[in-house]
Amino acid sequence: MRKTQRQLPLVGWREMVRLPAFGDAPIIAKVDTGAFTSALHATGIKRFTRDHADWARFVLDLGQGGGRGPTCEAPIVDQRAITSSNGVTEQRCIITAQIVIGEQVIDTQFSLADRSDMKFPILIGRTAIKGRFLVDSDRSFLQSRRYSVPASANKDTRR
Repeated sequence: MRKTQRQLPLVGWREMVRLPAFGDAPIIAKVDTGAFTSALHATGIKRFTRDHADWARFVLDLGQGGGRGPTCEAPIVDQRAITSSNGVTEQRCIITAQIVIGEQVIDTQFSLADRSDMKFPILIGRTAIKGRFLVDSDRSFLQSRRYSVPASANKDTRR
């Protein structure tokens, strides 16, 4: 049975989430219904072939401090032209990974992009939340109660 809008849980415009494949620490993310695809802050993106399939190796920077993040590898499921918030269109590698928002574990696609000029290392696009959450754009951390929210996350910047 499909949930009606009233039955869907609320998510705020900012949430603490987890990416189990890349570590278990809570990470701050921005929920952006204007973005189709979710995005991860990745640097040093290198494409390579493994078992006749395209893969990406990248450094994941999830805003945890301490400098360089983990080096990760994932199969590339697509490559798309994506227009960023500043209007620049670029070809990006697309990977699939699980994201945990509150109690829900969601398989979704992420574009790999250098988001160093953005406040949030993860952007959650509308395909990840469609049919799963309603967004309350005036509130934050509605699904993050079980995580401690860092003090730096309470600055009200929507970039």
